[in-house]
Order: sequence, then structure tokens, then C-alpha cells
Amino acid sequence: MDMQIVTAVEKAKLDEELRNLVNRRPVIAKAIAEAREKGDLKENADYHAARDEYALNESRIKNLEDRLRNITVVDSSSVPKDMVFLGSVVKVKDLDTGDTETFRIVGTVGKMDGDITEVSAKSPLGEALVRARVGDKVTVNLAKITLQYEIMELL
Repeated sequence: MDMQIVTAVEKAKLDEELRNLVNRRPVIAKAIAEAREKGDLKENADYHAARDEYALNESRIKNLEDRLRNITVVDSSSVPKDMVFLGSVVKVKDLDTGDTETFRIVGTVGKMDGDITEVSAKSPLGEALVRARVGDKVTVNLAKITLQYEIMELL
């Protein structure tokens, strides 16, 4: 597994998710035990559902533990305030359309958070934005198109 670079906030979210999954173990074990008491396991849907939940939970725990072993938390304290870096929320203007967009640069892609799209620092867009400064123009070469943005501000 490749080393992943994340912000302290991203690592805290992963740690919390792992804690929640580990805390579910006794709940799932109790559900398995209660279903087992109902008798014939071959046709016991509750038992099979609880076993499936157990397997899925354990798989997610193992995956998170593996990810957390391969994580480096980035220290952005020495990064200039006008430079895009991991964890930055950056407002850009599309130089072709004039539209503005807001991106959060992350080590691991999460989800859209309101009007902010999370962009992996390893993606073509993320690579173009990281280390750019307010006022810079960046070019993003994608498979079929080229995008050009101007860095408007860091939020």
C-alpha cells in the first residue's frame, strides 16, 4: 500500500471511524449470540445477517488499520498563507467560462461538503493547485480537455 499524506483533520476522522467500528464488535457479537439461540442455523436469517455484518465490520476495521499504518500527517504550519497546500480551501475562476468553484485539497478523497468539492492532492487538478499562490494561473491537462484556473483566494 502506498504511503498516504493526510491532514490532521483527515487522520482524526479515520481514527474516529476505526473507534466506532471497534465499538460495534460487542453489539454484533450479542446479535450473533441471540440469533444462535433461536435454533436451526441453516435457515436462521437473523444469524446469517449478523454474521455478514460481523464479516463486513471486521473487513472495514482491517482496511482502516492498514491505511492508518501507511499515513503521514502533513505539517502545514510553515506553508505561506497565500499558497495552496494540503487542507487548503481554494476559490478559483475558470478562465474559459468565468465561473468560480471552491475546492478543498485533501490527501484522501471524501465527499462534497456543501459547495466545496474535495480534490485529491494526487489528482491532476490537485497537482496543478498545490503550491500555487493567490493570483497564479494553473493549467490542468485531462484526457480530452485542458482546464485553466486563476487562484482567486484561500478561504
